[in-house]
Amino acid sequence: MGHLLRYPEYCQTVTYVSGLICHLCPRTVPDPYSESLFRTLKHTPAYPRLPFPDGQAARRWVERFVGWYNGEHRHSAIRFVTPDERHCGREHGILARRHQLYQRARAANPERWSRATRNWTPIGLVVLNPPRADMQAAA
Repeated sequence: MGHLLRYPEYCQTVTYVSGLICHLCPRTVPDPYSESLFRTLKHTPAYPRLPFPDGQAARRWVERFVGWYNGEHRHSAIRFVTPDERHCGREHGILARRHQLYQRARAANPERWSRATRNWTPIGLVVLNPPRADMQAAA
């Protein structure tokens, strides 16, 4: 579990990550997207235990984090591809190769598989906090 973050540290981090100006929204989380990104950022093992010594150090750390988040970190919500792979259109090929790999593994060792293999079909639109079906039906 990550350490508790004081509000000034939160503002500094969110400001550098998403360009939001925290004094416009005191003591509130700006939006669900930045809240989600901030949670990922805060719970990253590389997150510093101590406050950044200055703004330049914070910017350098955030630049490295954003490079990792977009280029290396595989996101479960998009079938374990990186945002860069998805954005550049490589997701379909990657997921097709994974599907083939799983099919070969299952054929080679059927006793190890009690159910179907993982679903490797590409995800369509990704929405943070999608509306619930029962709420849409009531509208």
